[in-house]
Amino acid sequence: MLLDIILEENCSCCKEIYYRASRIDPSIGTATVYRMINKLEEIGAINRRNMYKVACDPDCDLQNACTVELDDDTIKHLSAKNWNAVIQAGLKACGYVEDQKVRNITVQS
Repeated sequence: MLLDIILEENCSCCKEIYYRASRIDPSIGTATVYRMINKLEEIGAINRRNMYKVACDPDCDLQNACTVELDDDTIKHLSAKNWNAVIQAGLKACGYVEDQKVRNITVQS
């Protein structure tokens, strides 16, 4: 859900992401949002300088590019290739792409 908000909205800060997320899921906490943003920045998936930029190179060999924590406390670690596949499949399932490949993702803030 947080990734959807980051990718779909023009959020300028973690607090704004939290407010939008809490409207969808009132049980989400600010710490969850900050942890997610910090982790995405730490792994190089986003850059908070004036925009959120999601690195999504299918040729990257980073083995732990993304960690996803599910509501049943399951944790999934995605390699950069798997991260790219998830983004690609999500965009295709939502009708945003057909045969195009994702090079990178930038969300203006």
